[in-house]
Amino acid sequence: MTELSGYHDRVARVDLSSGDIAYEGIDDEDARKYIGARGLGVKYVFDQGPDVDPLGPDNLLAFMTGPLTGTQTVMSGRIAVVTKSPLTGTVTDSHHGGWSGARLKWSGFDGLLFEGKAEHPSYAIVEDGEVTLRDAREIWGWGVHDTISELEAEVDGSLGKNLSIMAIGPGGENEVKYGCIVNEDDRASGRGGTGAVMGSKNLKAIVVKSGTRMPKPADADTFKQGYQQAMQLIRESEVTAPNEGGLSLYGTNVLMNAGEELDGLPTKNGKYTSTAAMRDAEGVDIDSERVSGENVRENILVDEPTCHSCPVACKKEVEVSVMHKGEEMNVRGESYEYESAYALGPNSGHTERDEIAVMIDRCNDMGVDTIEMGNMMAMAMEMSEQGKLDGLSEQLDWGDTERMIDLITEVANREGDLADALAEGANGLAERFDAHDNSLAVKGQTIPAYDPRCMKGMGIGYATSNRGACHLRGYTPSAEILGIPEKHDPHEWRGKGELVALFQDMHAISDSFDICKFNAFAEGIEEYVLQYNGMTGRDVTEEELLETGDRIYTLERYYNNLVGFDGADDSLPGRFVEGDEAMPGQGASEGQLCELDEMKDEYYARRQWVDGVVPDERLDELGIDIGPGTGVSRGDSPAPADD
Repeated sequence: MTELSGYHDRVARVDLSSGDIAYEGIDDEDARKYIGARGLGVKYVFDQGPDVDPLGPDNLLAFMTGPLTGTQTVMSGRIAVVTKSPLTGTVTDSHHGGWSGARLKWSGFDGLLFEGKAEHPSYAIVEDGEVTLRDAREIWGWGVHDTISELEAEVDGSLGKNLSIMAIGPGGENEVKYGCIVNEDDRASGRGGTGAVMGSKNLKAIVVKSGTRMPKPADADTFKQGYQQAMQLIRESEVTAPNEGGLSLYGTNVLMNAGEELDGLPTKNGKYTSTAAMRDAEGVDIDSERVSGENVRENILVDEPTCHSCPVACKKEVEVSVMHKGEEMNVRGESYEYESAYALGPNSGHTERDEIAVMIDRCNDMGVDTIEMGNMMAMAMEMSEQGKLDGLSEQLDWGDTERMIDLITEVANREGDLADALAEGANGLAERFDAHDNSLAVKGQTIPAYDPRCMKGMGIGYATSNRGACHLRGYTPSAEILGIPEKHDPHEWRGKGELVALFQDMHAISDSFDICKFNAFAEGIEEYVLQYNGMTGRDVTEEELLETGDRIYTLERYYNNLVGFDGADDSLPGRFVEGDEAMPGQGASEGQLCELDEMKDEYYARRQWVDGVVPDERLDELGIDIGPGTGVSRGDSPAPADD
């Protein structure tokens, strides 16, 4: 058990097969080595064993908070969902904001661990340090929005309305490889197929009821100093300043115009580096400005809700009315995000703002990842254009928004051969139709909205991400676009291996606290140390905390090595690098390709890995004393490149 402040030292272990629920403390050494949320969740998943079927009963599904979750710490409303991914086969963690993380902490828990498979569809209720299971057969098959409304009404008599609900839709139930978990309608643990794992366990939802039992810091003065420094930096930042900064005014979609101007916005399945490049080349009516944060704010914004303890309020709730097949559709939702708009818009060959809002809402209701869904449709559009889907009963045309809206529901329910094929994810589709050159995936997960031909840091970041292509492992656009903490030339590859490793370690720390990554636009390691030490009562240094981030990232890589991943899997889609499939950038990124091999050498030298594998000496140095080891010696490592 741990006596560190910031923890309740209480985790529920739920065996869905038997219905047994046990409660346990947190190993103190684990709390100190891996902090909580992402880090501690990965440790639990590792202990379960890497050699499990992601959709089998032995896979562990962990809902984890960190020592700063639900506290006064700015942006501390996050929760981590950690498991083995059915999309990639790697360990994965997927986070969402809102209030469920804080409420899980306030209800008396640090985490919930689900294993096994319920005999019939069920949902869990969490309150006052106890977990119970209830029958969910009547709501199985429902969308997320109706599920949440029904459960709010059903539990009102005994629990009141002070609750959060995390639920899956048909996408998770039908084990779509990128099914997701949605909280409070529109906050999603979107990536990696966590919703499919939940569906494989016959677990429809988790209802969390709580008061406001906010953890108290062990060292109030140190915590207050860290909090005040963090708040001052957030208020002064051009990105995060409440009601003034770009993120506060326009949400994540503030980056749409910035990405377009840099020619760093993948368009038409990554063939082009901007909508302008596509417009110039093909003479089509496409313009990313129509789906930008500025355009959304001016035309369809209706509210700006926020998450626990967040003054930034990056959520942008919109309302649109769209004619669809002769009928008017009225949609209101709060997640018109940059990544979602990119994948369902420019990367799918169109910029119809209101139709994208409908698609985002439908993805949330069906419980499928917006990024993966949009990119899968873009992949299918390109394959249709090339005649690779001729064996299916249906093709998909570029920018066919009417068909896209309906296809989201069909994929979630696996209705029809095209939908069923898309539900298997990029690797499944590529394997079935010999279409690897059409895939924008790394380790089976498709890229978000940053073109690696323009932002080289994102190139090495995608390749070395432990959960497949991801911008949230190490967010180098902070430096490459915004100049935070200092400006880096986006087209320069040198130094990006070291930069992304540092960012990966920093994000591993914040994900394990669990606080929003947007704090990193303002805060740094000094504020992290002050708030962590103040809350827990520890006295770690900046170097020790950074080593903890390194340990967490390395544990994830060690898990993946044991599954069978190595440096060959640290790759990029062929169109982004030199070779027969290369498609050099255009406009401001004219002729650019990503120098991946050079950056990998630099990155592996920084990590002290051998061709993507963690040597046993490195495990020893970081105190990772679990599992069999990889059997690789650092003595086998090639010498770092001179430059």
